[in-house]
Order: sequence, then structure tokens, then C-alpha cells
Amino acid sequence: MKEGIHPKYDYVVFKDASADFTFRVRSTMTSKDKITWEDGKEYPLVTLDTSSKSHPFYTGKRTVSDTGGRIDKFRRRYG
Repeated sequence: MKEGIHPKYDYVVFKDASADFTFRVRSTMTSKDKITWEDGKEYPLVTLDTSSKSHPFYTGKRTVSDTGGRIDKFRRRYG
């Protein structure tokens, strides 16, 4: 592989904000936020709106996830 042209590929922790579910995988994503994982090491933390623990396709349940007042913002804008 050529040096200096590939992104850093290392462990990152992803957190589903709506289901309070975290998992660690290797990724090229980065973040300024950090979290200490179960092994005692510190990893970048990427927050997700939806993962397999909260997505209706995987859970079989329909849930309402208002992650920033989108419905209220729509109602204020369009009455």
C-alpha cells in the first residue's frame, strides 16, 4: 500500500442515542468526543440516531424518535 493516501482505520465506538446501545467496530470515521470502553482504553465516540436496536425493520416495533424537535419545528413553520 502507498503511504499517506489511506484514511486511518481503527476502532471507533458508536452509540445509539434513542436505545442507549453502544458497540465497537473498526471504521474510518473520527470524532472529537471520546469514551472509555470495557477494555479500559479510550476510543472516539460517534453518536447515531438509529441502529439495529432501534430501527423498526429490525425490532418489529414502530417507535417515534423526535431527536431535535423536528415535529415542533415543522408545526411552527407551517402552522
